[in-house]
Amino acid sequence: MEWSSSTGVVTLPSGATVRGRRVADAVSPADFALILAPGPTPAWPYRRIRWPDFWLPVDRADALDALREALRRAQGGARVEVACRGGIGRTGTALAALAILDGLPARQAVGWIRDHYHPKAVETPWQRAWLRRLPGR
Repeated sequence: MEWSSSTGVVTLPSGATVRGRRVADAVSPADFALILAPGPTPAWPYRRIRWPDFWLPVDRADALDALREALRRAQGGARVEVACRGGIGRTGTALAALAILDGLPARQAVGWIRDHYHPKAVETPWQRAWLRRLPGR
């Protein structure tokens, strides 16, 4: 299956694509993953962000560094994915953060990711507030 037509793939403002998913989903391989939950890890290169369910990353500077790394890889043509336990809250928040880092105005990020990924993405008020404070491109 073509990466861009895979379930959960979002096209960022620059045209780079990133796949969001649940950690437990059986999927085609990626080139790099951001894993936002404890549990299984993919067979391909990954970076784990300590991010409790329904909350924010424990180390926000490290999370921002990991998100920037994922964005650089995606912009370079790598198949990048983001995954958490449910594939909605943390994953949706991280995908929205990638869109902001890619140039989307922060005030549009929650609506944009709900339209392009999942209608319940970014589940909590503090996740929405964190996105509003993220530095853009």
